[in-house]
Amino acid sequence: MTQRVELATLRDRLAVDELITDYAVAVDDGDWTAYRNLFAPDGRADYRSAGGIEGDAGQVAAWLADSMRVFSMRQHLIVNRRVRFGVLEQDAGDTAGVQADYVNPMRFAENGDAVAAPDFVCGGRYTFGLLRTYDGWRLREVVVQEKWRRMPGRTAPAVID
Repeated sequence: MTQRVELATLRDRLAVDELITDYAVAVDDGDWTAYRNLFAPDGRADYRSAGGIEGDAGQVAAWLADSMRVFSMRQHLIVNRRVRFGVLEQDAGDTAGVQADYVNPMRFAENGDAVAAPDFVCGGRYTFGLLRTYDGWRLREVVVQEKWRRMPGRTAPAVID
């Protein structure tokens, strides 16, 4: 690899990392306009393993806006990011795939103070499909694979099959 290619790859990795971070922040902050803007025009998300829906970015943003109201605090921690660049139309680096683990502590709104400790925690793995567009990297696909959750009144995490 030449230095120019290595630099371009590094810049792409940083841009992809920023996009994944922006995704987590948009969900945690309830910024559904920002959430939708992270997606390519044909972008889709699948939250079915966590009890949600699958659909285009607008449909999923509306579902998230409604379902996340019950939580006064959300904080996605997306870690162990594995990035792989792919090829689209013979141009290397136009696509990327990311697998990343997550832990997501949240606090139910009806439990009072939003700064108190979380009382709902779940974890699993995201699979992100990304596309390089004229506006930069965008999400083409987000798939959530929830593996476990701990809810109020339970001492051990529930394992999701």
